[in-house]
Amino acid sequence: MSSFDVAVIGSGPGGYVAAIRCAQLGMKTAIIEKRKTLGGTCLNVGCIPSKALLDSSHHYEHATKHFPDHGIEISGDVKPNLEKMIARKQAVVDQTTGGIDFLMKKNNIEVFNGLGSFKDATHITITAEDGATSEIEAKNIIIATGSYAGTLPFVELDETRVITSTGALELKEIPKHLVVIGGGVIGLELGQVYNRLGSQVSVIEYGDRIIPGMDSACSKELMKAMKKQGVKFFLKHGVTSVKNTGNEVVLKVNDKKGEEVEFKGDYCLVAVGRRPYTDGLGLENVGLTTNDKGQISTNGHLQTSVSNIYAIGDVVAGAMLAHKAEEEGVLVAEILAGQKPHIDYNLIPGVVYTWPEVAGVGKTEEQLKAEGVAYKLGQFPFRALGRSRASADLDGFVKILADKTTDEILGVHMVGARCADLIAEAVVAMEYRASAEDISRMSHAHPTFTEAIKEAALAATDNRPLHV
Repeated sequence: MSSFDVAVIGSGPGGYVAAIRCAQLGMKTAIIEKRKTLGGTCLNVGCIPSKALLDSSHHYEHATKHFPDHGIEISGDVKPNLEKMIARKQAVVDQTTGGIDFLMKKNNIEVFNGLGSFKDATHITITAEDGATSEIEAKNIIIATGSYAGTLPFVELDETRVITSTGALELKEIPKHLVVIGGGVIGLELGQVYNRLGSQVSVIEYGDRIIPGMDSACSKELMKAMKKQGVKFFLKHGVTSVKNTGNEVVLKVNDKKGEEVEFKGDYCLVAVGRRPYTDGLGLENVGLTTNDKGQISTNGHLQTSVSNIYAIGDVVAGAMLAHKAEEEGVLVAEILAGQKPHIDYNLIPGVVYTWPEVAGVGKTEEQLKAEGVAYKLGQFPFRALGRSRASADLDGFVKILADKTTDEILGVHMVGARCADLIAEAVVAMEYRASAEDISRMSHAHPTFTEAIKEAALAATDNRPLHV
């Protein structure tokens, strides 16, 4: 039987990063993955493939709608080839997961393919796809098994007409009408992919706004932008029935007045969140349980009630984000090495990769109001930037919330071009407890999108933006 200092169950961003950091710190490390390829949901059927399709569909939209504005003339019809887009997406996935294989070999991490299950607190049984079993021993074990697509109790997912994000990444045709249940990140990103390619897209959201975890101003701005792109939104609508009738999907929905209405589409994407994946782990064999959300309870060091077993990422409380899982993986590895790392969960940024992009970090305005914190607000529109006008990316804004007395930045929220990258400046500033005035006095290259952050800081400091 092979013995290890650390065994990681799950090879998503949290798991493989935890394994790498453990190996860097001198621990003999193993990683166990039930899929044939490493990388978990994120690299195989989540973050990476969805961004590949978003990028391909963005190119198509530019060619059909925006090239003429830039003086680019194309003779003949421009047509989307979904089969080639899906193939390119898969090539990106294969290259990325192959990169994880390389990193495992580089760091001398032993990889086991199969379902990992606790025999006891230090032994894991690994069941391969063909049913063969093996066993390893580990002093410490990190659970990093991620999550799976959630659904509604009355919805039967078939991945043909009634699909999750996994099915949406493998469609054989462009839907005529894609009905999306859920106005969160996954539904909006994949809805935008197919809207660009010519689908009618209808988003049905139970709540009173889309992307409810973000600042409400961002929700309004993104919905306004996506409406201009042709996406239809139905807020305060509750789905009660979803039926695949063969060539179409019929949904029964209670509208905001409580009256039943019907939606019909050839495909229905169910995007109502995700659930922690703990099936088959054998938690009962080590005395671990999950709460009503399916999460494993941990302490501030991500240690479970069994002292040598830790849990990270989507199976524990907090945002289900790949980068949050990575930080937790590093934290556990460094704790096992006797170090004293920390994570400030308030400074884990959230991003929506639609176009315009949405990003935020820190407190939202709603949270500050609820907590009774006195704050001041500075906001600057992208359309006032020369760089935005040059690229015709005019939608959106940067919004900075700062403490009314100390001027310390409490939250930064933005909608617009490249916000997924721009938010890092806010994270750095807030990690060092910068004030709005600190950012306002820093030189930002001209012309860039980052100037919007400086201008919003000027507005928050003493209401003196330069370009509005």
